[in-house]
Amino acid sequence: MQETVTEVPITSIGEIPPPEGFERLSVDSNHIGNYFRQLSLKSDNIVYLFNGQEKGNQHAQYRVLDIDVGTRNLQQCADAVMRLRADYLYHSGRHDEIGFHFTNGDYAAWSKYAYGYRGRIVNNHVQWNRIAKPDSSYSTFRKYLNLVYSYAGTASMDKEVEPIPFSDIQPGDVFHQTGRPYGHAVTVMDVVVDSNGDRQFMLAQSYMPAQSIHILQNPNTNQNSCWYSWDETKELITPEWIFPARSLKRWK
Repeated sequence: MQETVTEVPITSIGEIPPPEGFERLSVDSNHIGNYFRQLSLKSDNIVYLFNGQEKGNQHAQYRVLDIDVGTRNLQQCADAVMRLRADYLYHSGRHDEIGFHFTNGDYAAWSKYAYGYRGRIVNNHVQWNRIAKPDSSYSTFRKYLNLVYSYAGTASMDKEVEPIPFSDIQPGDVFHQTGRPYGHAVTVMDVVVDSNGDRQFMLAQSYMPAQSIHILQNPNTNQNSCWYSWDETKELITPEWIFPARSLKRWK
């Protein structure tokens, strides 16, 4: 009798196997790449919208991250990129490094919000007033992020990231494009390398409307794969967006 082989479920990003001949890029234990590799994946692999409905297109995702999307239409593309970076810094205890610019150029620091300051827009600028008790809990942090999502986006991100060569790609980098009225941004979640030094990478996105953050399928292959290769002089084709050449960037 032939023995039945039971497939072991993939429960985290670090358990997603690299392509044949590749191994994961070595990173420091404190690196964002190591943090990403510990992130849990949902078992049902369904992308949900912020209102609980299933997304119409269920073919873009390879896996779905077990990260809340919230109940408002806020955590869209650039917001998910900021969420992943901010969560890493928060859980690493690097609270003073958490901050994002609004589209109007004003800066919103998490440390200020945690100290009790709340912002409101007056004449297209943020007025900060201390009206709450200091609270650095994660629930308060999520409220801070909702504020950021409301006033930041791909346009404001443009001032916070800078182009890098593909040869230096690392987890935590982003593919980013501004646009009118919309741009897009996705996060590099993991990187693998072969003996020749060639690199492939994994991407995660949210989209419009706000939806579960998900690992992207690679639509450039007929295989079920989340690993991308790229010629940086050419476009990068993802399931729901095409990024222009040289759109790989890193947070400043």
